[in-house]
Amino acid sequence: MAARPRVVIVGGGFAGLWAARALASAPVEIVLVDRGNHHLFQPLLYQVATAGLSAPDIAAPLRHILRSQRNVEVRMATVTAIDAAGKRIALEDGATLGFDFLLLASGATHAYFGHEQWAQHAPGLKTLDDALDLRRKLLLAFERAEAASDPAERAAWLSFAIVGGGPTGVELAGTLAEIARHTLKDEFRNIDPASARVRLVEAGPRVLATFPQALSEQAQRQLEKLGVEVSLGTPVSDINADGYTLGDAFVPAKTVVWAAGVAASKLGAMPGVPLDRAGRVQVRPDLGVPGYPHIFVAGDLAALAQADGRPVPGVAPAAKQMGRYVAQVIRARLAGQAPPPPFAYRDYGNLATIGRMAAVVDLGRLRFSGLPAWWFWLLMHVFFLIGFRNRLVVLLNWWWAYWSYQRGARIILGNGRDPSAPE
Repeated sequence: MAARPRVVIVGGGFAGLWAARALASAPVEIVLVDRGNHHLFQPLLYQVATAGLSAPDIAAPLRHILRSQRNVEVRMATVTAIDAAGKRIALEDGATLGFDFLLLASGATHAYFGHEQWAQHAPGLKTLDDALDLRRKLLLAFERAEAASDPAERAAWLSFAIVGGGPTGVELAGTLAEIARHTLKDEFRNIDPASARVRLVEAGPRVLATFPQALSEQAQRQLEKLGVEVSLGTPVSDINADGYTLGDAFVPAKTVVWAAGVAASKLGAMPGVPLDRAGRVQVRPDLGVPGYPHIFVAGDLAALAQADGRPVPGVAPAAKQMGRYVAQVIRARLAGQAPPPPFAYRDYGNLATIGRMAAVVDLGRLRFSGLPAWWFWLLMHVFFLIGFRNRLVVLLNWWWAYWSYQRGARIILGNGRDPSAPE
């Protein structure tokens, strides 16, 4: 392997993993570098945050996934710097890795639009650690409300706000309303969990803005039917430990969740590389970095316009397609063949679930909502999970939740301390 060209892939998400797999039979040495040891099925991350699933249900160790692929080495490490001209990356432990080809697929993080101080009061949801911390925060809110003697304090603990009306925000709001009205029923003595106020705050004119208008309106009706209060057209102007400010009105709330924006990983900020406003690398049509033909970017870190001028969306199908495409480009170069045509994203549709038996599906010409959409959403997500065990466990968990309204991962860890609270 030492004499083979080395492909270094930074990030074990959809783009990185699918690129590594597509290079399985290529005459290359692959080093897959990731800060964690697992691949995460991010579309179901909110299910971990809301106690519907456990962390291992939607994640699998990278070494296990790639155990049969002999040309891959997995390195659990954090990349701190990239020497593009010298073809080396630096790791946090002081080690360096040389490469012949580099794929940056390190994803995105939360964006607070210049208000980074909000992060400690309004956590986001991008990693398993985020999900576990958020789950603890959500469940603790009901415990704190149960123990509170002051009515105003109790009301603040039972006030939940999700900022951002995209798929993550909609899914979180709908599921949280279901937990409050059904899962926790009859479990408390001093509070009625169903009295909890769940508000979804979207600065734009509608939720699920990437969906057609009719499905967006249907999603809002389904949310309101579940008991979610939908606030549109007014952005949050401040967030602190006691609540948030919407327009000119302060709303007491002990639990605020951020689902409003993302920013690209800082690894894309190499000298001389063009970035968009979100920090994503403006790649060439072959997903290469301008000025560095041996470096590629895929997934949420890449900014590329489609033929109609719209950007390639930051979704799992796009990341998978990008990863496979980069592998095709590398294979063609190694074989001395003509490069493949420019990358073209194939949009297979958008899905979003709102809650129990409620979802919206946009497949282009075919659009539907309600119970059929919910079943379609469920089947598609189970199908795309990695590993038979994960598919089986998720199906069993969902089946049990469907009939019982119970959520099996409601254990509060960490001595009952809110991880976002100040020390």
